[in-house]
Order: sequence, then C-alpha cells, then structure tokens
Amino acid sequence: MNRSTSRRSFLQTLGFGAAAFGSACWTHAEEKPIPGFEQAPKTAETSKGWKPVSDRKLRVGIVGYGVCRFGAAFGFQDHPNVEVVAVSDLIPERCQALAKACRCQKTYPSLEELVKDDKIEAVFIATDAPSHAAHAILALKHGKHVASAVPAVFGSLEEADRLFEAVKKSGLKYAMFETSCFHEDCYAMRQIYKAGGFGRLVYAEGEYYHYSSTPIDSFRGWRVGLPPMWYPTHSNAYYVGVTDGSFTKVSCLGLPSKIEHLKPENNRYKNPFGTEIALFQTSEGGMARMAVSWDTPGHEGEMGRVRGELGSVYGTYQGLAKQLPPLARPPLPPSVAPGGHGGSHGYLMDDFVTAVLTNRKPLVGVAEALAMTVAGVVAHQSALKDGELLTIPQYHL
Repeated sequence: MNRSTSRRSFLQTLGFGAAAFGSACWTHAEEKPIPGFEQAPKTAETSKGWKPVSDRKLRVGIVGYGVCRFGAAFGFQDHPNVEVVAVSDLIPERCQALAKACRCQKTYPSLEELVKDDKIEAVFIATDAPSHAAHAILALKHGKHVASAVPAVFGSLEEADRLFEAVKKSGLKYAMFETSCFHEDCYAMRQIYKAGGFGRLVYAEGEYYHYSSTPIDSFRGWRVGLPPMWYPTHSNAYYVGVTDGSFTKVSCLGLPSKIEHLKPENNRYKNPFGTEIALFQTSEGGMARMAVSWDTPGHEGEMGRVRGELGSVYGTYQGLAKQLPPLARPPLPPSVAPGGHGGSHGYLMDDFVTAVLTNRKPLVGVAEALAMTVAGVVAHQSALKDGELLTIPQYHL
C-alpha cells in the first residue's frame, strides 16, 4: 500500500480485499487452486522500515504437510531470524516434500520424535485439527514454544482447559495462527479500537462462508461433517481480534443441511448443520453475530465489520475520531512474503518469531485463541439445544 493513500480509500480497499482472499484450504472438486492460498502481492512497501530485533536465529521444527501444505505456507524458512532444524509428517512422501519446501535436511517420522530434539526451541503445528491441542501440549511439555494452525481445540471444553493450563505452567509462548487477525481490515480495526476511535463496541459481525458440496480430503476424514462452529475463529476474530475481549454468552441456531455428508447419519460428529449463526454477548456488554456456513453457495470468504459508540467500519471508517492512528500492518523482513489468506501468513509467522525473540506476547496468545475457539464449541451446543442461551467459559492470564 502506498503510504500516501488516504485512510478512507485504504479502508475502502481493504474492506473488499479481505473477502477476496478468504476461505480455508478446502477446494471444490472441480477447482485446482486452493481458495485462500492466493499469494498477496509483495511490494517495496511490504518491508519498508523493517529492522531486525535480534541477531540470533530461532531454531524451529515444523510438523504437518497435508492437503493445505500448511507446514511451509507461513514462511518460517524465509525468515532471517529462523533456522528450520527439522520437519515431520506421518506420511513419508509428505515429510520429504515438506523438508524440500522448507530447505531442511533433517526429518522425523512423527511429532512425538521431533519434540525430543533438544536443538529445537519452537514448533509450528500444522497437523490435523483434532490433534492441535494434544500436539501443542506435548510440545510445551518438552520445553518448546508453540505456534498452531486453527482451531486451538477441537470441540472440547476439557481440551481447552488442559491447553490453557499447559501454557500457564510452561511459561512459554503460544500463538494460534488466526489469519483474519492480520487481514488488512481487521488489523486496521484493531488499531482504531486501541486508539479509542470506536469507544465501546456495541455490535460486531463476522462471517466465514465456504461452500463444500462434497467431502473434502483430510487426515482420517476429520473435515467430513465438521460442525461449522467448531471452526469459528475466522469469523470470531472480527470481535476478539479487534478488542482482545471475549464472548460471555451465546444463543446459536443451526440450519439442517441437504448435503449428504452434512446429514447426521453420514458423519462421525452426528452433526446435522451446514450453517450455524450465533448471537454472542461480549465482555464489553455488547453483541456480536457470527456465522459459519459450509452449504450456502455464492459469495465466500472471511469478513467482518464493527460498530462502536464513537464510530464504525463497514468498509470505511465513519465516526467521531478526528485523526486515525497508523493502520498499516508492521513491516516484514524483505525475504518474507505476506502469503495467503489475505496476505496474513507472513505476518503471523513474523509476529510469533518476534514474540519469542523479544519475550513479548504474540498477537493471538492462548487467551485470545481460546476466546475465539471455545465460543464456537459452546455455540454448537446451543444450536443442538434449539438456541438455548449458554454461558461460555472464560480464560484470562
């Protein structure tokens, strides 16, 4: 982005841009490109003003190279302050492909073996979603900082408690790579909120729409029939990622799906819903409507908007603030590309690396990760109870 671009035109542009890059790694059967993995353009402005925070290299292990090829997608191998020490995938061919993509010679047959390597300081977990929490806890127990793909936990409140306690006990860094938090629009909303340009948020909206008419290939079929609100972070980030707040109560409704694999008799979760829409109460006393849908064709992506007591962003900022703070995302190292999902990949990785090297909290730490994820777990419970108002557990460090 040209620095001379007005903030109004900047927000106007990014209001559409984030949606264009939205979606997870899933793909329609007739498509070859993976939606959301379109690479955002890298320009001179991307790294303008970047300065190294350290002269040392963080030694990283990377685990997981499945359908999304997430292990290499965030660019650890391109960061000047990172050495990729070793990689792992349960499938030997994928393990070798991950090693090649990360320009790494050392491989392990499993995460359980990789975390025993004393040379490794931090682990990026890009394994199947049902394993994220268990793998993160194991890595933390072996003294590794952890970055994880979304979601932090998979449909389990007990798992959330265990992950939270493991992070607290370890004293190590934990980050969840929620891509919406580094979309240009969501990141700009965060800066405006921190500067007081919204005041208290009265209302927020977020959507994650990804049409999936046929089952998606995945490790042990974990995506088939997945309850929408078990994968809620792309939409929930449009409140939690803006405010660092949380959702306290939820009433959620689900729509029974006509798609075969989303019928309860055809999936392991007994999940009947292809679409779930939740109304949350927020920790500020406001409201948020968050939607996740697998079975509604048409416009797809990850998008959101916010409305506060002093102003709102519905594509552009309109409100009482006379001046806005700098809204651009921080500069990346010249060797690191913004990457996919709205150009968020490189920023999430750099944020985690910098957090470890400078001993600060990552943007999406364990409290924020669980605020985004657990709210969806409880929302699905509400949908199964025909919208019953339920209380959401809170996690505060």
